[in-house]
Amino acid sequence: MATRRLTFVTGNANKLMETKYILSQGIPIEIDSQDLDIPELQGTTQEVAIAKSRRAAELLGRACITEDTALCYEAFGGLPGPYIKHFMKNIGHEGLNNLLVGFPTKDAYALCTFAYSAGPGAEPILFEGRTDGTIVPARGPPTFGWDAVFQPKGFDKTYAEMTKEDKNVISHRYRALDKLKAYLSTLPT
Repeated sequence: MATRRLTFVTGNANKLMETKYILSQGIPIEIDSQDLDIPELQGTTQEVAIAKSRRAAELLGRACITEDTALCYEAFGGLPGPYIKHFMKNIGHEGLNNLLVGFPTKDAYALCTFAYSAGPGAEPILFEGRTDGTIVPARGPPTFGWDAVFQPKGFDKTYAEMTKEDKNVISHRYRALDKLKAYLSTLPT
């Protein structure tokens, strides 16, 4: 079986590393990355993912994948959602916790949306993964976004406290990539 080559549009080294690890399990694939400056549309996670994927394929002139991650608070009807990157940058881990002061639930879910585009003009295909959890005071290394404040349901550790191997078999990213991997395995190389 020939090795599939795919460009992942990201400037985030942690996302690239996780994506390479997860996708390489079971199918021969080589992933390179390209950091493109693509303005993010305001809207739902799906709308943001589709717009980003279309633009990335146009700029690259070839097939690519893009990824959008959302952290969705039940108390806020799913917000901050796709805007979590800006919340994290501006208020940090403590601020993410403080947002929920006075609310009856700290439940949240992590949502990952990968978009695959076969190339310029192709309609992007979405692959979503969701992991339910709770927002907790930060625990573990603060090196990968909001991982230190998200504790998946059924676990006593935050994403940040888990080993990469443990996180990579239960995470929202893994669940989305598992669907993408199944799809890619049906395409000719």
